[in-house]
Amino acid sequence: MLDHTDISMDGVIVSQWIKDLENNNSRIHKEGVIEKALMAYKLGSHDASVFLFNAYLAYNPYYVYNVKKVPTTEGLTGKPNPWSKFWGLCEALRTRSITGYAARDAILDMSKMFDSDEWNYLCRRVLIKDFKCGVSEKTLNKILGKTEWAIPVFGCQLAKDSKNFPKKMKGVKRLEYKFDGVRALAVVTPTSVSLLSREGHPFDNFSEIVDAIMDKCRSCCDAMDPDNKFGRKFVLDGEIVGENFQKLMRQTRRKKDVQTNGMIYHIFDIIPFDDFEAGFSKIPQSDRTEYLEKARDHIADVDCLQISEGINVNLNTTDGNVQMKEFYDNAVEMGLEGIMIKDVNAPYECKKGTHWMKLKPAITVDLEIVGFEEGTEEGKNQGRLGAFICEGVDDGRTIRVNVGGGISDDARDEYWKDRDNLLGRVVEIKADAVTQNQDGTYSLRFPRFVRFRGFEAHEKL
Repeated sequence: MLDHTDISMDGVIVSQWIKDLENNNSRIHKEGVIEKALMAYKLGSHDASVFLFNAYLAYNPYYVYNVKKVPTTEGLTGKPNPWSKFWGLCEALRTRSITGYAARDAILDMSKMFDSDEWNYLCRRVLIKDFKCGVSEKTLNKILGKTEWAIPVFGCQLAKDSKNFPKKMKGVKRLEYKFDGVRALAVVTPTSVSLLSREGHPFDNFSEIVDAIMDKCRSCCDAMDPDNKFGRKFVLDGEIVGENFQKLMRQTRRKKDVQTNGMIYHIFDIIPFDDFEAGFSKIPQSDRTEYLEKARDHIADVDCLQISEGINVNLNTTDGNVQMKEFYDNAVEMGLEGIMIKDVNAPYECKKGTHWMKLKPAITVDLEIVGFEEGTEEGKNQGRLGAFICEGVDDGRTIRVNVGGGISDDARDEYWKDRDNLLGRVVEIKADAVTQNQDGTYSLRFPRFVRFRGFEAHEKL
């Protein structure tokens, strides 16, 4: 892989690769372009090398440049196109060596050093972390996955429904409240904090939370971790909660007039960065929880940061089961989603498993919208959405179901008009139970639409 200080690539013209990707919407075509770039790189092509390095910078989920607006330019030609200086700017933005007005001015100055095509098609899209040509990290990794250009896969630990695993409900467990918010991973280094969704997409609108993590969570490392178990580069796992879920979702990706003050980041886990990037940490849940408990007093004066509260219970005993029921009933009474049940001896694994389980009043599953059903001629929903047709895999079971409940009349009109953009979106569905059909497939009993899980097709939050 290139060194970002390598001046031998300065002046190289690269935009033709993006134009080629944009030229055809076919997935096979886009994979062919990436494969051609890889072959050209192996043969020593400088423009292919620069293209692949920019792709890595744009799609690496751990590289966040902390900028919202990046200007375009028009009509600039014959410029030096100094890629080494641009990559140095990316590094400065990523590590927050420059921020605020200084970052804005540096980006503006840099834009004037590049031909407009090189800036608009490559540089700008690297900084906004999207090539905008129908290519995802999955597309890139299909071709580049076994090379030095492979994009790191971002993942986090996910919970399974405890009702499906009664044999796992034994031994000592950590119980915590389950909040109705947005999952957020904070990648914390000695010089930066990046707040990301569970799919690795940047959250740019929670500056108060990011600033608080910068100020508090990094400074408490020496006091809380004298043995350096978690290192000086680590990941906080938690949930951002607002006044209500609808308001939170509106603000999460708003481009202007953002109002996220008063929202709280509930931190429930911490993992060394290298472990998180590898997808596994052998540090047991009990040790990770103990570290956070020590940090509780250190952040007590910060309103937007909280360490999740919980208790340990022994489910092999009657008292332990009574305590869990009381804890669960209290969560429901407070209007929360339910509770989390965590194995105190378990590692952290970036996948769905039973190390963490959830107990909720009803089951929820995340399925993808694969089609739409119009309301019946006889019914009141004629000419608008009758139901989402949803499909996906949950706990190894392929579920397909029509979901018409939980959608307001106004939303039915809106969703029907916008169905082309909604196709592929992931939705959370609440149901009473998973049922098996006679043909071996699965459906849901009394499914109700809850919310969209992401902002783009196939995305979850």
